[in-house]
Amino acid sequence: MSVNHAQRERAGLCELFDRVGPDVATLCDGWTTRDLAAHLVVRERRPDAALGIVARPFARHAERVRLREASRPWPSLVGRVRNGPPRWSPFAFGPVDRAANTVEYFVHHEDVRRGLPDWQPRTLDPDLDRVLWATASRMGRLLVRRAPCGVVLRTESSDAVTARRGSPTVEVIGAPGELVLFVYGRQAHARVELIGPAASCDALRAASFGI
Repeated sequence: MSVNHAQRERAGLCELFDRVGPDVATLCDGWTTRDLAAHLVVRERRPDAALGIVARPFARHAERVRLREASRPWPSLVGRVRNGPPRWSPFAFGPVDRAANTVEYFVHHEDVRRGLPDWQPRTLDPDLDRVLWATASRMGRLLVRRAPCGVVLRTESSDAVTARRGSPTVEVIGAPGELVLFVYGRQAHARVELIGPAASCDALRAASFGI
């Protein structure tokens, strides 16, 4: 049976939450670990509020719900993340969990890890690398659509995809997980090599990516 990397990343993130506590800064701008944990709970357990994560008209309601969730005692909040969604949630269905949560939990796991001093990249399971590269290839076009130049994503094994056409073009080279972090807006913390005109590379590092 294939490994459920979404569940592995969830467990790893919760172990890290237990270790570092609720008040550690993350790569999510302005959010502590408590804020991030509350976001994850709302996303899976409160569909009325989760809509506000992607739809601005509902953002105020989503933030009120998230702040109420964040007010729980830390062990209880982490427990809700660890236990996952309720049975009625689509996220509780294995294929949906894999599709929707593998990258979500990988990125947020790294949001906490890389907010800590002296972090080092992990050696990832080759199957997880495959999933992450598939995501970077598929979602990269959407996520970097506002890039100030052309963007080619390339793995260290030379698999490549054009995420945005344009001139000049910058090649972003790295491991699949690093490329995922880059296109999901963590450019400053992704260990990648940029090849292209210096001004374009600088602009790409500073660009705002996302849905």
